[in-house]
Amino acid sequence: MSLKLFSPVTFGDLELPNRLVMAPLTRSRSGRDGVPGDLVVEYYRQRASMGLLTSEGVYPSYAGQAFVRQPGLVSDAQIAGWKHVTDAVHADGGRIIAQVMHSGRVTHPDTNGGRQVVAPSAIAIDGVTRTYEGKAPYPVPHALEADELAGVIDEFVQGSHNAIAAGFDGVELHGANGYLLHEFLAPSANQRSDAFGGSPENRARFVIDTVKAVAEAIGADKTWLRVSPEHNVQGALETDPAETEATYTALVDGIAPLGLAGLSILHKDPSGHLVQTLRTRFGGPVLLNTGFETVTTLADARATADWADAVVVGRPALANPDLVRRWAENLPLNEPDHSTFYTEGAAGYTDYPFWAN
Repeated sequence: MSLKLFSPVTFGDLELPNRLVMAPLTRSRSGRDGVPGDLVVEYYRQRASMGLLTSEGVYPSYAGQAFVRQPGLVSDAQIAGWKHVTDAVHADGGRIIAQVMHSGRVTHPDTNGGRQVVAPSAIAIDGVTRTYEGKAPYPVPHALEADELAGVIDEFVQGSHNAIAAGFDGVELHGANGYLLHEFLAPSANQRSDAFGGSPENRARFVIDTVKAVAEAIGADKTWLRVSPEHNVQGALETDPAETEATYTALVDGIAPLGLAGLSILHKDPSGHLVQTLRTRFGGPVLLNTGFETVTTLADARATADWADAVVVGRPALANPDLVRRWAENLPLNEPDHSTFYTEGAAGYTDYPFWAN
């Protein structure tokens, strides 16, 4: 079999011992205060043999909290909690970056502490969200004014500073899956008529500005971006291929000169025209993630490795803390327990067994 998955690769100032990267996976184990505790420490420590760990999405401001029991990077207690996580991962020889994620309109005041829900435009998601008070329809968000955008960028910058203070090896800005940065990119969510909407170049501008600000603050070699063109989830719809390609080429052209650590792309067709166009135009290290509705298999990972510098893997890493060994030695896998993905406690979180022999 191809050994590419298990060979070293460099991203920014990090050398990875293998090309298997754990995807950012929401697990809802950090309590109402958003402070990761001992259980979270153990979860990430167990998976330190992955080439790189990406944390679950962490909010850079309280308004940006998307989920119940989501961890944050705002308070001193949250930063200290994450420092225990990163220390444990590093002690076991691992590397870990923080996914800095602002929910945008994918939240509710009953989740984010009664704070205003914001988005590029005042368009609600059609659906319901699970809050601390139960399920509720998504609210119509406040459309951010042009003079409010700098303050939101400052939240990303401060969250990224806090991530470095917490010992993370870098940050991945979450520009995918329908959250705030993706909302600016998607025509269905961004119907602005100012400099941040109305054309592919304008829709890409806020994301470019955010990435530039974070790269300047913490270093481009510690800054990553994740995108999911054509993923069409949570109301962020990109259904016109030409429009989508124009938007994402504008985005990639805007960030390529920065020399970022990496660009992570979630897309079902890793060898297709759009993904490979973005990879070529980016010119730096690219990670590919093909699994979302479907689980990434070893065969998928091997095939994807031919089209990227590393492969991002979700559920297999969730259920197999020793996934690198299992795939390298062709060992059977634990099956993920979907009923425990977003619950509390150790069950389905830190109790998946390592291979016994």
